[in-house]
Amino acid sequence: MSNQIVINTEACIGCEGCVEICPVMFGFDNYAGKAYVMEGAAMDAECIDEAISLCPVQCISRI
Repeated sequence: MSNQIVINTEACIGCEGCVEICPVMFGFDNYAGKAYVMEGAAMDAECIDEAISLCPVQCISRI
């Protein structure tokens, strides 16, 4: 399994679901209206897979 998570910001609709599900990994840029992956976040967070699977536009992925 990859150890880098990315968000396709072009596809992100700013629903903040990932932030609610996994606040240790994802943050929200209110100015841009988009989610982002927080630098230095714990990659072993159990919530990452849940956030990936529940994203309504499938813009979160492992690379």
